[in-house]
Amino acid sequence: MRVDGKPYTTIWAGDDGASIKIIDQTRLPHRFEIITISDVDTAARAIAEMWVRGAPLIGVTAAYGLALAMRADPADANLERASAHLKAMRPTAVNLQWAVDRVRRLLEAAPPPQRFKTAFAEAGVIARDDIALCEAIGMHGLSLIKTLVAGKPPGAPVNILTHCNAGWLATVDWGTATAPVYKAHDAGLAVHVYVDETRPRNQGAALTAFELGQHGVPHTVIADNAGGHLMQHGGIDAVIVGTDRTTASGDVCNKIGTYLKALAAKDNGVPFYVAAPSPSIDFSIADGVREVPIEIRSEAEVTHISGLTADGEVTRVRLTPEGSRALNPAFDVTPARLVTGLITERGVIEANASALAAAFREGIAG
Repeated sequence: MRVDGKPYTTIWAGDDGASIKIIDQTRLPHRFEIITISDVDTAARAIAEMWVRGAPLIGVTAAYGLALAMRADPADANLERASAHLKAMRPTAVNLQWAVDRVRRLLEAAPPPQRFKTAFAEAGVIARDDIALCEAIGMHGLSLIKTLVAGKPPGAPVNILTHCNAGWLATVDWGTATAPVYKAHDAGLAVHVYVDETRPRNQGAALTAFELGQHGVPHTVIADNAGGHLMQHGGIDAVIVGTDRTTASGDVCNKIGTYLKALAAKDNGVPFYVAAPSPSIDFSIADGVREVPIEIRSEAEVTHISGLTADGEVTRVRLTPEGSRALNPAFDVTPARLVTGLITERGVIEANASALAAAFREGIAG
């Protein structure tokens, strides 16, 4: 994707071959800043403090973080310590655990002197694979959008509602939920995106709107509670969201508020799709509501908000009365019965155990 016309991915290897560079997403949309990460503790901090976020990107960052740990100390004890440290940063997104475990298994068979080079190369493979997975999701989702276009009056846009940021900023490139939108836009199809602001961190208003604007995709930011109203009045043709963890039965864990959008979509006959790359599918869990660990984040994300002043300064202000407590669950779970289909790199499949098992037999075996 592009920022001010220049192509970027969200993460890339430094020229020194011993560091990585990331886009600091806490600064967007008002500042575009690049950070260099040279050690595992900074990589872990980047994940915890959401300099990088989105399940696929978290996984890639953790893979590079483990490589940087091996650069400092390739001993078995440090491999164990760094793996546990990285996996503890964000408990809900399964890609984090998946990526760390994948690199760790490879390193356990490698002599310590080769571990840094081996891990750094493998992290690069994971990053390139993520781009390919997302682009494949985009192509399968494009077919769905083409079907929606066929049912619209000539020239009328297909209106897509999305929640949070499941765009290229949440992955290495293309995004998951946005990949079909970018493919459709690039193919010349009329597509318009309603962007949920996504309180409390406003990833939709800050990040999805930023990247759609950079790509020239028509979009409108809405308050989170406006989606149901638009559905009732025929303003939404489909909902497409991402996933931080999809269970073996098709339950979908995603950013808080996704469940409410799925309920509104079901009530109004609006198709509700989830863009789900295979590393986000957890075949060890069946019941998402009871088994997926839900991250509880800082109260301050609810009680305070940041924005750009008329003077061009970014400032942080309090929204709530002093002394009022806040609860901040970062994710919720949408039961499979509310999901129209999962857009995977292997096609659009039903959200149920048999469809997932048929599409990803290696996941069941693993």
